[in-house]
Amino acid sequence: MSMTTPARLTAAERREQLLQVALTVFAQRGYHTTSMNDIADAAGVTKPVLYQHFDSKRALYIAVLDAVGSNMIHAITSATKSVPTGKAQTAAGMVAYFEWLSSDPNAFTLLFGGGTRRDEEFAIVARNVEKAVAELIAPLIEAGVDADYQRMVAHALIGMSEGVARHLIQRHEPFDAHIVGEQLASLAWAGLRAVGRKPE
Repeated sequence: MSMTTPARLTAAERREQLLQVALTVFAQRGYHTTSMNDIADAAGVTKPVLYQHFDSKRALYIAVLDAVGSNMIHAITSATKSVPTGKAQTAAGMVAYFEWLSSDPNAFTLLFGGGTRRDEEFAIVARNVEKAVAELIAPLIEAGVDADYQRMVAHALIGMSEGVARHLIQRHEPFDAHIVGEQLASLAWAGLRAVGRKPE
């Protein structure tokens, strides 16, 4: 009987595996109560292997935050880049965001959770992700207003989406990302149509 040895992971593949494992462990246990040994054990590697890719637990956590943010931004960008109208882009972006949430709630917990926000270095990473998403959303706000107003409204939409995401996670129940995204997009678009109008 022949036996085959599993193919070794490339350095890039191993790094990606470690990031995915670290994401789960950090989200479940929190940064301060998680050790590098915990992550190495969960990944099925030795601690020296983990340190070959990340100099410290802090460096690993920041790398996880960066990866999570990049994945979210990529999901939204991919969903909206070929959509022709602002309204359709708003809906596509919202649906993509909630599909990202549904596929990996641990990613949302890590990026937007209190543990990340209480550490200034980690909080900077999270704020940079929010800023990047706001820059994606701002051009959709075509209401004859200046760029500062566009960005302010974009951050308001991000806050609204984050609030709904927290509600969905706290319920611990499955949800239809398409329905939630479409519903929130309808609310957002109704508000966007009123941007720039003077109060009566």
